[in-house]
Amino acid sequence: MNWSIQLKNRHFQFSSLKEVLAKSSEEKTGDKLAGISAVSSLERMAAKVVLSEIQLKTFFENPVIPYETDEVTRVIYDDLNQTIYREIREWTVGELREYILSHQTGLQELSRISQGLTSEVISGVAKLMSSIDLVMASQKMRFQARCNTIIGEERRLAFRCQPNHPNDDPEGILYSLKEGLSYGSGDAVIGINPNIDTVESVSRLLHMTHEFMEKWKIPTQNCVLAHITTQIEALKKGVPISLMFQSLAGTQKGNEAFGLSKSLLDEGFELMKRYGTATGPNLMYFETGQGSEVSLDAHLGVDMQTLESRTYGFAKHWKPFMVNNVSGFIGPETLYDGRQMIRADLEDLFMGKMHGLPMGIAPTYTNHMYADQNDQEMAGMLTTLAGANFYMGVPGGDDVMLNYQDTSFHDDASLRELFGLRPLREFEKWLERMGIMENGKLTEIAGDLSIFD
Repeated sequence: MNWSIQLKNRHFQFSSLKEVLAKSSEEKTGDKLAGISAVSSLERMAAKVVLSEIQLKTFFENPVIPYETDEVTRVIYDDLNQTIYREIREWTVGELREYILSHQTGLQELSRISQGLTSEVISGVAKLMSSIDLVMASQKMRFQARCNTIIGEERRLAFRCQPNHPNDDPEGILYSLKEGLSYGSGDAVIGINPNIDTVESVSRLLHMTHEFMEKWKIPTQNCVLAHITTQIEALKKGVPISLMFQSLAGTQKGNEAFGLSKSLLDEGFELMKRYGTATGPNLMYFETGQGSEVSLDAHLGVDMQTLESRTYGFAKHWKPFMVNNVSGFIGPETLYDGRQMIRADLEDLFMGKMHGLPMGIAPTYTNHMYADQNDQEMAGMLTTLAGANFYMGVPGGDDVMLNYQDTSFHDDASLRELFGLRPLREFEKWLERMGIMENGKLTEIAGDLSIFD
């Protein structure tokens, strides 16, 4: 395949769909480091114009990574609705963009056509959208899922209470957990990133959070974000798990670097259906983020945004309860500054929703990125406006175990109040019984850990 275009008396030629996608991406350092990004704004615009005129069937017939060599591609293609694909395969990417943004196109229409779109197409249409376009398109889509509670209902915003500790000290974790709950954080999940990834240590944390939930009758779910193999072994030993977690990548090579395969995810999902503690049917929690494949040298010449979209196409196979990105978690080698982080968050929320996922966002940044609290708060407000299902809740916004910045318990409460949103329905009733919330607002006892004495 060859595409060429003349712009400003300059000739641009692109030799593959992979190159068009990469060079039409907004500027990101990860793509620069991989040597695949546009070298100028004019080349980027030329690639966007070419991209807008490519038919959807060209993407279907030319996956950026071959079906025969990559199981992520196989999952995406095997799950595609061929009938719907055939109805729209003659559309161009530009026409798809116009359809998505049309006032006549709503959730029902978007949900249907998404079943016939490859992940590369979804990435491509996002590249043609401005930030306002991405927010407007994302607002149209909201998808629900159920574990013990229902996430994704209208006018509801959930949070993962993330009480991490540098050495997994149970007492320290409990203090953070109580603080988060006292500010209304934790309705999405009580999810701990363990420092010690052993069956014994992970099991101890799962038992502790499950027992705390039982004691205080908290309607939520527990999860320890260990490697899936550790969680599987814990589950086989009868350890109470509501949600099974795993980080995902957009290539088979990237997943292999994570120690992951489709068969392993299948095993975990089937075990959760048999031995997990949740009602379900949505029992999996996935985290993703632009740049992981670059950092693992597993990008195969594909741009970060397209690989992220492929990750969502892979994730939806297991009908997860939660999916969120942590695109700023790696650092400036993938996303250089706050501007790139904000753009990635908006792209990822839209692409996840176009895959039909119950999508959350973690507007994260590391201390060596050229980003700060202002960038993070702007990302949080924009993605809340765009309809994110949930965010993280970290004490003080500073994760003392993972050494990165995320949304705090106070940010969580502020986003709800700013946009007139409420906690998940079952969790709000619990907050009211505890005296923490009244009429959708936190009471004076918010932040008082003694209510758990």
